[in-house]
Amino acid sequence: MARSKDKKKDAENGEADDTKDDSRIDEPTVDYEELVKRVCAIAKPLASRKLTKRLYKTVKKASKAKSLRRGVKEVAKALRKGEKGFVVIAGDVSPIDVISHIPVVCEDNKIPYAYVPSRLDLGAASQTKRPTSIVLVKSHEDFKDN
Repeated sequence: MARSKDKKKDAENGEADDTKDDSRIDEPTVDYEELVKRVCAIAKPLASRKLTKRLYKTVKKASKAKSLRRGVKEVAKALRKGEKGFVVIAGDVSPIDVISHIPVVCEDNKIPYAYVPSRLDLGAASQTKRPTSIVLVKSHEDFKDN
């Protein structure tokens, strides 16, 4: 009981509790070339380094604007219902059979798609803690020019 009062006093005084474990900060960042080596064989067209960065930035904007569909089930359902936008697929998904049908559906619906090398980075860009295999960025005015 007394401990929680001390924490409240520290918070009021501007002192932070440093007992949190931020393990994500300590993780080393992996270079683009290393990520490309981990990509599966069907991940074509794979986005270049510059395009990958732009795609992550656009996914982040779409996530903030609530114009994003995450995950295989949600994206497949949205494509089936005819939602428009573009699809970003992670290239390091295992097993690849999970997402292998999505490019065919995208081509049938004339929806552009691209592969990025890391599902961990795709999940981070879509503002989730979990790695994300695929996202559909729906058309929105805020990021139409990207």
